[in-house]
Amino acid sequence: MKTKAAIHVETRQPLVIDQVEIPDPRPDQVIVKLTSTGVCHSQLHQISSPKTATPSILGHEASGIVTHVGSDITDLTEGDRAIVTWVSKDPIVGIPEAPHSGITYKGEDINEVLVYAWAEDVLALGDYVVRIDKDDPGDVSCIVGCAVLTGAGAVMNTASVRPGDTVAVFGVGGVGLSAVQMAAILEAKKVIAVDLDDRKLEFAKQFGATHLVNASHGDPVEAIKDLTGGGVDYAFDTIGVRATTEQILSAVRGGGPGSDNLGGTAVLVGIPGSEMTIDPGLFVMGQRQFRGSLGAAYPERDFELYLRWHREGKFPLDKLITRRYTLDQINEACDALRAGEILGRAIIEF
Repeated sequence: MKTKAAIHVETRQPLVIDQVEIPDPRPDQVIVKLTSTGVCHSQLHQISSPKTATPSILGHEASGIVTHVGSDITDLTEGDRAIVTWVSKDPIVGIPEAPHSGITYKGEDINEVLVYAWAEDVLALGDYVVRIDKDDPGDVSCIVGCAVLTGAGAVMNTASVRPGDTVAVFGVGGVGLSAVQMAAILEAKKVIAVDLDDRKLEFAKQFGATHLVNASHGDPVEAIKDLTGGGVDYAFDTIGVRATTEQILSAVRGGGPGSDNLGGTAVLVGIPGSEMTIDPGLFVMGQRQFRGSLGAAYPERDFELYLRWHREGKFPLDKLITRRYTLDQINEACDALRAGEILGRAIIEF
């Protein structure tokens, strides 16, 4: 079958809207006809990186209806509403390697990273397609597949934030706002949003930020220390630029000598560059910890939880989405995200 897709054919060039060919699913694959998909900063990095193989289809969070099911798939049926995500439902060890899906463009194999989502129909391994309730929204549910699982998962599953903890979130885009919202749901005492854009900081208040720090107006680490009396319990970098990656460990409180005298934890969520410099004394003298969080989710459990919280008004996915585009407008959406014009998350609707 043929389907329309946004195809990455050349580094730093606009995506091409054209038809691609999808074969029948293998026994371990399904086809999902999309209703919506998100626009993530990760795709901007892929578009601008010469390391991204071409031709390729990008995107990794989507929602739609299952239309074809491979013979080995037992947990999905035709007609199911589902989320396409980049985190496997089944436990894995190390970095997964997904076989080529089989889609082609002008006779040439299309590349994708685990999954793709900027197309009308997605052919994916069943492990990356999560069934949701038929009454769950077909539009806003798409961002659960990346923005929410990444940001909220870092707070809930990687850091295990508890009531009364203090939290700082560096960068309040779609992932950062999801982290802010989860910290608020988990009853963190202080949730400090850090960004360079006052509009985004004000927007973060709608998701539970209790304090705002504009990093362009001074040292954000010192501001966080002033607000907390020495540093937060947990600091999350959802951006991944060198400046923020180097700041988050300094932003958490220090501990001291003794087996239980631990300092705070810095969690790197955003995809980083190749280098950073950190004072090693922050680790030893303050018993601080630095760890990464890469899609920290249990998809089948967590997706149901996030969507229930959305229905209950605790995790307002609809408020998180501030712009909607068509697939033909994908380059416009990317340009707006690149320019910092989008609060929260933008989605493509089909």
